Amino acid sequence: MTTTVEQKTGGLKREMGLMSAINVIISVMIGSGIFVSPTAALRYSGSVGFCLIIWSVCGVISLLGALCFAELGTIVPRSGAEYAYLIESFGKTHRFWGPLPSFICAWVYVMVLRPAEIAVIILTFAEYSILPFSHVLGLDHLPSEDLHRLIKLVGILGLGIITYINLSSVKLYVTINNIFGFCKVFACLVVIFGGIYQLAIGNTENLSRGFTGSHFNAGNIALAFYNGLWAYDGWSSVTTITEEIKKPEINIPRSIIIAVPIITGLYVFMNMAYMTVLSPEEMIKSEAVGLDFGERVLGSFAFLIPLGVACATFGCALSIQFGVTRLCYVASQEGQMLESLSYIHVRRLTPAPAVAMQAILALMFILVGNIEELIELASFFIWFFYGSAFIALLTLRKTQPNVHRPYKVPLFVPIITLGVSIFLSIVPIVADPSPKYFFAVAFILSGIAVYTPFVYYKIRPTWMNKVTYLIQMLFEAVPTSEKLD
Repeated sequence: MTTTVEQKTGGLKREMGLMSAINVIISVMIGSGIFVSPTAALRYSGSVGFCLIIWSVCGVISLLGALCFAELGTIVPRSGAEYAYLIESFGKTHRFWGPLPSFICAWVYVMVLRPAEIAVIILTFAEYSILPFSHVLGLDHLPSEDLHRLIKLVGILGLGIITYINLSSVKLYVTINNIFGFCKVFACLVVIFGGIYQLAIGNTENLSRGFTGSHFNAGNIALAFYNGLWAYDGWSSVTTITEEIKKPEINIPRSIIIAVPIITGLYVFMNMAYMTVLSPEEMIKSEAVGLDFGERVLGSFAFLIPLGVACATFGCALSIQFGVTRLCYVASQEGQMLESLSYIHVRRLTPAPAVAMQAILALMFILVGNIEELIELASFFIWFFYGSAFIALLTLRKTQPNVHRPYKVPLFVPIITLGVSIFLSIVPIVADPSPKYFFAVAFILSGIAVYTPFVYYKIRPTWMNKVTYLIQMLFEAVPTSEKLD
């Protein structure tokens, strides 16, 4: 008797209710950002008061953007978020140009954006794993270059572990992600209650500085928002698994309306806690804000902060790699990525070739990337494609006006969020024409050079057959239609 892999997997099932959808958003949103971004956000904003406003506004922007995705998720009931919306909006408009936006989205997300995010997060995991033990292990006297090498080495080890988990099984991923999800929320609450205690005993000197030293020029504001919105990224995560949500037309909007304000409250109060304990100068110079906070407030229990942060960042990197490998899988099935990226392991039923490719790309970013520049580069890409999704929403409003919309945002919401996307994509390039932004634009344009011969004209070099065979043998991977004994 033979059974296909496709039959064995049974396709995507709607098994996730409202609480599961809320947990997905919270799990992805709470990662390294809130433990790394406060330093850069404060430096660019210039003052305690203005920084808190930026964190609050970032939460509002994230909610508005998420509500736009909620509408898109209810009228385009497919997994894949931006990728799926671009296919639906433009895929059939023109034989050449129609599928191009969706390909560019997949090209950038798979090749640069998500691997860069994983690199940033896993380096944060490594930093918070090492610093608490630096005195015990005698690392205090290491030159900074050697310490950075050690952090990268631990980051590479962490990358290997999350890759192993995602290669092994979906069930193992879910179990470990749930454990780390609890740890990350616990770490946030420890910081908040520590800050509340400090305020209760009258430690208000740092917060009393208010708006002194604020930077109001457009370039600094954009970069402050970049770093704040980096921490909030993940609000679209529930729309990447639309096909697995029960009653998506109801539960996607509800999960967003509940989860994003919760995260906003956590983030604003965490920043207030940081600023209560640490002066602006100390925060800006800090290499690990959460760790410095713990040492000041928690005493012998200070280890709870780096432990919680390490768990949070590890779980976030694990989830991002899990998600992007599914984008590889879907884009490959659409003919817009290498065919072998849609192959799955014959026994574990995981997209092993896609997982391995993402691990290699993330490793490259870990070896060559500067963590702050990676955040700004990734934020540029994120908001460029968020903007394209908002354009897709406005396009669908015009081209499919009679489609049933179980949830519909007011027209001003996608217009505002599109304006924010344009601002965050253009102003930093004008204000600070760093080479990283030109690399970002060049990489987007390079997608056309790849798309034209290999996707549009479907040119396939004969040597690709050998590569495909090698991948199949190396990862024990087969197409979903391949018959197994």
